[in-house]
Amino acid sequence: MFSQTPVYDRLVAERGDIPIQVRGEADRIQRDLAQLPLLGPTSQRSTPQNVFEPKQFPSTL
Repeated sequence: MFSQTPVYDRLVAERGDIPIQVRGEADRIQRDLAQLPLLGPTSQRSTPQNVFEPKQFPSTL
């Protein structure tokens, strides 16, 4: 689309083709994320919902 304009050609020559670089990085990140195992709902239960809430101790008899 922009390759027909001299301003875009000059920017690419000076700075590199940023949209192509961004697409390449996005593809790389997507490939990296695809290799990670998915976390199931049971693994998320071990962490508290809010770390600032005080722990609740069992009530005394």
